[in-house]
Amino acid sequence: MKRIALLLFISIGICSSGYAQPPDEKSILKIMDDQVRYWNKGDLDNFVKGYWNSDSVMFVGSKGIVYGYNNTLERYKKSYSSAEQMGQLRFTILHLKKLSPEYYFLTGRFDLKRAVGDLSGYFTLLFQKINGEWKIISDHSS
Repeated sequence: MKRIALLLFISIGICSSGYAQPPDEKSILKIMDDQVRYWNKGDLDNFVKGYWNSDSVMFVGSKGIVYGYNNTLERYKKSYSSAEQMGQLRFTILHLKKLSPEYYFLTGRFDLKRAVGDLSGYFTLLFQKINGEWKIISDHSS
């Protein structure tokens, strides 16, 4: 009985010693933090650097599907053409799941505080490790 109690104590100690976040997760969350920082500075050119610079990147929004890095950037610039339209962005990460060594799936919430009316909603992102860097290859925001 003492042996079981000791093993239980050791197990609890190991489990409660803290979660060491994997480097890949840190990299992905840094991309998300960078996006918020660039958005809040009004810098859409740097905001989209978290996306894969490819004609295959996909953005799905309320107005349909947009393919391509440049088209995604232009969509953002058209939809958020001024500081008043952009407002201040905040992300809440709800779920980050490793699918394989080269793919992660992220679910989150966005909140935009704006003088012209606040916006909020949810998004899912598919990240792929490309040439050693994590990039968003698919974004579905609503």
